[in-house]
Amino acid sequence: MAKTSRKQIIEDEKKVIKELQKNARESIDNITKRCKFSRQKVWRIIDRLEENKTIWGYNAVVDDEKLNQKRYLILIKRSNVPMGDTVEKIVNLVMHKRGEEVEVNITCSSYLHGLYDWLLYVTAPDIKQVKKFSEILTHEYQDIIKEIHIMEDIFPIKKCGIVNPNKERLREFL
Repeated sequence: MAKTSRKQIIEDEKKVIKELQKNARESIDNITKRCKFSRQKVWRIIDRLEENKTIWGYNAVVDDEKLNQKRYLILIKRSNVPMGDTVEKIVNLVMHKRGEEVEVNITCSSYLHGLYDWLLYVTAPDIKQVKKFSEILTHEYQDIIKEIHIMEDIFPIKKCGIVNPNKERLREFL
């Protein structure tokens, strides 16, 4: 019997990933039915994806308003000064720890290519904490930060691939 081709393995993995992205808490039995795979095959695929770090973890999509939190984006533009020891601070999540000190939770952090070099997606009780955090960043990384811009995320339509169950509320904002 011929082994499964690499192309087919990738396609099977994509099917399982798509189901997990819809609902990571879905039962293996339901995933197997939708993918039309055996239970063992789905377990093997998930295990392989976790082992090779294609899947980093599982996350709950939260309604921040119910936790009295607002969402903000922080866009950072670097200066041309070499990074030096700053790389270690970034890799060791120093700015994440500093955010917690002022009630700012970094939920997403990405290095970018384009007009800005870094994107932080944060939650906080209000803009005051985010501005305080921005000041901490500017001080902590004063040599390498050229600009910081803060924007409030007013209403999420889709978060982490999940459609907001209250999407009709968007009409209030438009």
